Amino acid sequence: MAGAPLVAVTGGTGFLGRHAVAALTRQGWRVRMLLRDGGGTAEGLPAAETVRGDLGDAEALRRLVAGVDAVVHLAGLTKARREADFLAVNRDGSARLAAAVAAAAPGARLVLVSSLAAREPGISPYAASKRAGEEAAVAALGGAGSPVVLRPGVIYGPGDREGLVLCRLALSPLVPVPRAPEPRIGLVHAEDVSGAIAALLRGGPEGAAFEVTDARAEGYGWREIIEGVAGALGRRPRFLPVPDAAMLAAGAAADALSRLSGRPALFGRGKAREILHRDWGSSRERQLPPGLWSPGVSLEAGLRDTRRWWADLGLPGAAAHG
Repeated sequence: MAGAPLVAVTGGTGFLGRHAVAALTRQGWRVRMLLRDGGGTAEGLPAAETVRGDLGDAEALRRLVAGVDAVVHLAGLTKARREADFLAVNRDGSARLAAAVAAAAPGARLVLVSSLAAREPGISPYAASKRAGEEAAVAALGGAGSPVVLRPGVIYGPGDREGLVLCRLALSPLVPVPRAPEPRIGLVHAEDVSGAIAALLRGGPEGAAFEVTDARAEGYGWREIIEGVAGALGRRPRFLPVPDAAMLAAGAAADALSRLSGRPALFGRGKAREILHRDWGSSRERQLPPGLWSPGVSLEAGLRDTRRWWADLGLPGAAAHG
């Protein structure tokens, strides 16, 4: 691997990060990862350099990016008790990393993996923090270049522990779903997101934001998603349409419980507002040029792939239908 291009990766031990690091290694990149003390481990990942630190450590970030050819920013918070906590990581961490790139690797190509939620920053603290992170990275890079921003839809695949919430829903006797009009949700397998990242490191446009979904860019309805997950587990779900107000009230109750327990929760009022937003679909015009990258994993194939991981976890029905 001597002489191979070097890429710095944040969030490499997370769900998407593990897929991305494996994909980059297969394509001939040497990888240097930021590794948090007390965070994830590099166990099971291809051999990589590691730098100890986090997004709050400017010196560690400079060591991470020094001399690299490219940077992939994957680290971020998906749940937090307060908006300030989201901003401290998703906005300020992105700014700090971009400043390190400007200072220590001004020629490096920066790919910032954000979220489709950033398209609607007023909808939740998480969405606001992801848009703020994109803008902060652009400002911090200054004249050193422009990042390429990827906004994936809902990412799923083996290793997605947050996605187990959908499995629990699909296994419920009654599955609550929003009333019509049904929200549309763009989905994308982690391998496809990793492929998009790798493609952008090879070339393509800079200084723009691109959305990433599977070939069904317009997205899927909630019922269709739950039916797909339930079918992979050998179940047929029964649905209970609920008004938006009930979903928002459940989110507010979850927020109150989180404040009492002191533990951040994935579901809350902000997440309820994201769920109830009617258009999380995309279009080919918002996505990467087809000559550079196109999605390759259908929802059916992606669920088959994920089901094998569910079976390893002992999820009811997964082994029998694997």
